[in-house]
Amino acid sequence: MVAWRQVQIDAPHFAYRVQERFDAGTNKTIATIRADGSPRISGTEVQFQDGRITLGMMPGSRKLLDVLRDPRVAIHSPTLEPPPGPPSNWAGDAKIAGRLARFDPLEGQPPGASSFEVDLTEVSLTYIDETNTLLVIESWHADRGWGRHTRT
Repeated sequence: MVAWRQVQIDAPHFAYRVQERFDAGTNKTIATIRADGSPRISGTEVQFQDGRITLGMMPGSRKLLDVLRDPRVAIHSPTLEPPPGPPSNWAGDAKIAGRLARFDPLEGQPPGASSFEVDLTEVSLTYIDETNTLLVIESWHADRGWGRHTRT
């Protein structure tokens, strides 16, 4: 299990900025895999707490059925419109990917709800650099750590 804590240890400034993007709004988007192998996207909420990323799902939901069959997921931070001004004013967006591991329900969840922790494989943060000329992609991978790339 690769928990959020590992990203916080390996790349603390990066982890802080990723969490900041996820905390910018309540509703995130999760991608799961349907029984026929096609993707499904759904709304979700996630919590960053005690070095873990957790989320819950309602009983009988399609996304719950998807992850019980195939735990691979990708989760996108809230999508926020760029503010007026130069492109570098945009805080960017963040994504996490991995597998969901089930655990006992979180406090306050409705009866029958399922709780999961994300076993991370990849985390990314995308934004525009301060010169407003480059797209910056920072990422952390479970097998190779943190890195930064740019594109014109």
